[in-house]
Amino acid sequence: MDRVSKLASDRAVVIFSMSSCCMCHTVKRLFCDLGVNPAIYELDEDPSGKDIERALARMIGRNPPVPTVFIGGRLVGPTDQVMSLHLGGKLIPLLKDAGAIWL
Repeated sequence: MDRVSKLASDRAVVIFSMSSCCMCHTVKRLFCDLGVNPAIYELDEDPSGKDIERALARMIGRNPPVPTVFIGGRLVGPTDQVMSLHLGGKLIPLLKDAGAIWL
């Protein structure tokens, strides 16, 4: 959990992902299309990816836990929560407050 917290606070937006996951690709694409340059951690390419995956699963109560998004060091959640924020018009203000976008 400490490693996840440290990584999650490294940048304004942090995405924990698996390189072969279609929902991960969708979330990463959304943030890139919004002009965000997130830190992306591909758990299947990280030697300690399994440990991070277990910690994320405990945090969000889901398995598999990817994609998991942190904005401003705070857990936003998986795809459904990110999309809900976006469709509700709350994602952009959250990104602005975190300093991830300026427009």
